[in-house]
Amino acid sequence: MTATTHHTTPMPGAVRTDPSGIHQTLGLLEQPCYIVDTGNGVGASSTAPGPSGRIVAAAGPLAPESLGSSGFRARHGVRYAYMGGAMAGGIASEDLVIALARSGALASFGAAGLLPERIEKALGRFAAEIPGLPYAANLIHSPSEDALERDGVELFLKHQVRCVEASAFMDLTPHVVRYRVAGLHRARDGRVQIANRLVAKVSRPEVAERFMRPAPESITADMVARGLITADQAELARRVPMADDITAEADSGGHTDRRPLTALFPVLLRTRDAVQRELRYDRPIGIGAAGGIGTPRAAAAAFAMGADYIVVGSVHQACLESGTSDAARRLLVGAGLADFEMAPAADMFELGVELQVLKKGTFFPMRAKKLYELYKAYDGIEVLPADERQRLEQQVFRRSLDEIWAEVEQYFARRDPEQLRRAQESPRRRMALLFRWYLGMASRWAVTGEADRTADYQVWCGPAMGSFNEWVRGTYLAAQENRRAADVALHLMRGAAFTARVSQFATSGVRLPAACTEYVPTPVTEPMEGR
Repeated sequence: MTATTHHTTPMPGAVRTDPSGIHQTLGLLEQPCYIVDTGNGVGASSTAPGPSGRIVAAAGPLAPESLGSSGFRARHGVRYAYMGGAMAGGIASEDLVIALARSGALASFGAAGLLPERIEKALGRFAAEIPGLPYAANLIHSPSEDALERDGVELFLKHQVRCVEASAFMDLTPHVVRYRVAGLHRARDGRVQIANRLVAKVSRPEVAERFMRPAPESITADMVARGLITADQAELARRVPMADDITAEADSGGHTDRRPLTALFPVLLRTRDAVQRELRYDRPIGIGAAGGIGTPRAAAAAFAMGADYIVVGSVHQACLESGTSDAARRLLVGAGLADFEMAPAADMFELGVELQVLKKGTFFPMRAKKLYELYKAYDGIEVLPADERQRLEQQVFRRSLDEIWAEVEQYFARRDPEQLRRAQESPRRRMALLFRWYLGMASRWAVTGEADRTADYQVWCGPAMGSFNEWVRGTYLAAQENRRAADVALHLMRGAAFTARVSQFATSGVRLPAACTEYVPTPVTEPMEGR
């Protein structure tokens, strides 16, 4: 990727003492930077000054390509230690994945919740439009719909998808183990070659450790017996971790435990290091940071903590390439830091699992919570009080529950008939499927921009969106029509490098004027190019 941002370049050797000039010099990230006492004031220069100036502090080049881990960049074949996280239902769309892949980043396609034919179509686009460029596809744990997880792995193996982002897993399942182990081969020198890379997004140390260790032998033995992997692959699986990279998912959109990144990340680092000392893998596992990363300062803080890479999700949803509607993007562009709330998740509704969504401009969080309250209080639709049922049909579903159930039956007859069999045996299970219809449709209405359902939009998002909006206020990225994923990625990474440079000088005792320390995004003047 080669790209520049529009600014006036200081003259070589010139010491700039005005705030604008200092800021511009700090922004020449591919060049060294000197803080110079000229005798008439302190300024900045990209070259060593002559005898008329005294160097107070110096910092070497700090290009955004150098941030994070070289291991992550080499492993995934990317230029930047930057990943676009998956957003289910195709919100992390084909266009978004392609744009980020061409910009030198890794992006994960939001395959979760999509039917197999849609996923296959997306994989075909990637093969045709970004051949040779890296990308990932999302595999989400589906405890209520095991067939979805199984079918996802079947597709990824069939189409030789070489990187999967696993999310919402509470434990290892045979399906995610199969994906990983089916890609293991023995090299001529006896080393293990890993064809299928796995990035596990977790928010709990105990789950992270399961992905840091080899696949459970009880699962691999069963898969050998069933002919899903070979005995040699099962043997090789003992020598490698389940995941190449572990993403610490903090206060993110969608599924999240809302743990602060500064609390979660160090724990995962220590866990990784303890496992590495014990098992001595040839390649240490990478640890990435996700959740709340919507500004250069947040990205720089993650890298300063030791992140091998960062993952950005919520902010990408407001980009033009995302697979959501303009109506939803308008809501996102107007979101502030406190405009988010937890609400019941469709895929884990019965377990009481919640996810983080936008609350400004929508009644979805309130209505979804009401549905869960009813589910906990009653044993089926048939025993709901008449006034409660009437409110549901008039205000939430806007149709009779019998009509909705007919749609539910049609949907699961195609997708997972086992769900219908279980519903026939349990009125409460039937009620759960009905309520999940609303939760699922609420996200679809947001994606399609259903005009008369704006009040029911379910938009998975976290406070990083509000932070981003505040940062870009007054810049070209404040406008919805200018938010392109490649631009956003470029400015977050360049801004992180800029912030790291300012921090280097602060550590050396140089406190720059506040006007010089904030990275400001300016329009990209050259097109983003592939690697």
